[in-house]
Amino acid sequence: MDTTVAGIASVVVAQLRSAGYMESTIGQYEKTIKALAVFVAEQGGVYTPELGARFAAMTTSPRTGRFSAQRRSDYRRLIAVFDSYVLTGRVDFSTRKRGGGGAVPATDEFVELADAWEAEMARRGLAPATCEAYGRIACGYLVFLESRGVGSVPEADGASVLEFLESLTDRWARSSLFWVVSNLRPFLQFTGRIELVEAVGMAGITRPHRIVPVLSEADEVRVVQACLSGSVRARDAAITLLALTTGLRSCDLVALRLGDIDWRTQTASIVQQKTHNPLTVPLTPAVVDRLATYVLEERPAASDDHVFLRCTAPHRRLGDHAAIHWTAGVFARAGVTEFKGGTALLRHNAASRLLRASVPLPTISAVLGHASADSTNTYLSVDRDRLLGCVLDVPAPAARS
Repeated sequence: MDTTVAGIASVVVAQLRSAGYMESTIGQYEKTIKALAVFVAEQGGVYTPELGARFAAMTTSPRTGRFSAQRRSDYRRLIAVFDSYVLTGRVDFSTRKRGGGGAVPATDEFVELADAWEAEMARRGLAPATCEAYGRIACGYLVFLESRGVGSVPEADGASVLEFLESLTDRWARSSLFWVVSNLRPFLQFTGRIELVEAVGMAGITRPHRIVPVLSEADEVRVVQACLSGSVRARDAAITLLALTTGLRSCDLVALRLGDIDWRTQTASIVQQKTHNPLTVPLTPAVVDRLATYVLEERPAASDDHVFLRCTAPHRRLGDHAAIHWTAGVFARAGVTEFKGGTALLRHNAASRLLRASVPLPTISAVLGHASADSTNTYLSVDRDRLLGCVLDVPAPAARS
């Protein structure tokens, strides 16, 4: 195997073109390859994963002297491809999750514990997104213990939990720490250390109860019109309309397969990623129209049977829920700028529409796929008319004598 930068690059570029990547994307790869070639030439001329790691760590722009997110992205992307070829003999263009998965423990005992927790989550049948969130926070806590010189869970005490949560406040808003606590508690319960679980409660972090935002009827009409006007991709329009009319979670939209759609009855039947409960939702004529347009005219030809695929090569299923945040572009086309577009907002909107139609909460819970009807209660905050009916009259001030 030719392990010079030029030798590996010739294989990588040829594979990029064979996979159907755009020339502009290949050009970005070639630009980074030139920078890598200069770096490796100064180190002896032969590429190794060790040199690749050092190259990928060069995230400061020589022009500005500042950290460059684009530079980091380009360098990491190329090194991942080079390493896949050097280590396996095969060029791997698999998409990778943002953020790199977070820090991981280094000591043998903590590595084994993290692996055991991952296996336990798989045994429980937890959704992939849940496993990722639980695993990331668990590893974060274990890495924190290592940084404090703690080498095993039996050595940890309740104070370490409180200190870990406090250490996160430099990059997490305190109002968001509830989600950290929710993801950390199951892992601490898995360790069998009850005092660590109790320490989480001592932190006094409670769930924020906010009024969920929803679109006005006028803005909802604008979004629908933008989806049907042809001014946005049929894929993005179909995703937006599906979320708006069915309230499906983003993970279920990503996992939707062609076989899940019954075109004759105009329904979609899925097993929900989060709850594993079966769900069948009706598809409105507008949704069917955009889905059909996407599948017949816009969807890339690929063996992957997921409905929504990447527009650029490799034409695989969308990576995760963040990949379908393109609904923000639909909102911009619709002239709706007050809200930050996303499937969560559209899910809220679907709930509010059902409430306004006086649909019972248990029915709304079933439509939204909640495992517990209590989860639906948060959407009561969007029913303005019913909330006004709960307002008490302000007593008139007592007359002064």
